[in-house]
Amino acid sequence: MSKTYYAILGVNPWASEIDIRRAYRDLSKLYHPDTTQLPKDEAIESFRQINEAYATLSNADRRQNYDRRIQFSRFQYASIENTTIKKQVSTNATASKAQSRTPKNLQTIDDDGLPSERPLSGGELFALLLIGATLVACLVLVFLVALLRGDRLFPEAIAPLSIFWLYLP
Repeated sequence: MSKTYYAILGVNPWASEIDIRRAYRDLSKLYHPDTTQLPKDEAIESFRQINEAYATLSNADRRQNYDRRIQFSRFQYASIENTTIKKQVSTNATASKAQSRTPKNLQTIDDDGLPSERPLSGGELFALLLIGATLVACLVLVFLVALLRGDRLFPEAIAPLSIFWLYLP
């Protein structure tokens, strides 16, 4: 059986997109036909395999189809990996120190090995600001339209209670 794309790039099947990109970048620098000391034919073949592996693993749909084709399931091995990682972290003091230094909101790993939380980007924060401003503007507009039309602001059921709000200092 030929090497899997994970083996070609030197990453494990639970590797994140960032890890795959880093491995591809390092290997492409190493095996590029113009910069390597390897024979031209061998460098071209290695570079082609690296590009093919990266093209498949960097695309989520292609990666899922490839995992199905090689019969790899993240769910099948999730519990085994978690127990192994817990044992390694408990025995290795430096790993636990390194893990405690990482910010919790950047790389919290779930059972599937993918990051679950990350900080919001500037564009996402701006979109939330626009949504909040739109909500406030709509509420102000409704209040102004109700005042201009002469509608009651409170229904009759709570109208006696609203009188107390008007006379409080």
